[in-house]
Amino acid sequence: MAESKKNIIRQVSEFFSESVDELKKVSTPTRQETIQATMVTLLIMVVVSLSLLIMDWIFSNITSWLFDVGI
Repeated sequence: MAESKKNIIRQVSEFFSESVDELKKVSTPTRQETIQATMVTLLIMVVVSLSLLIMDWIFSNITSWLFDVGI
């Protein structure tokens, strides 16, 4: 029992030690990289929104036409 507790404590200690080592490798993006990523995200959001708007309009018109025709 005592050996397994030491083993668990050692594993937890190793986990935190490795976590700190990994955090030291992290690099924050530059201001330019952040702006560029934001612009790409906004552009994709606009394109997807417009695509959904157009598809909704098309399917709405098709549905209206089908119900008006009485199929």
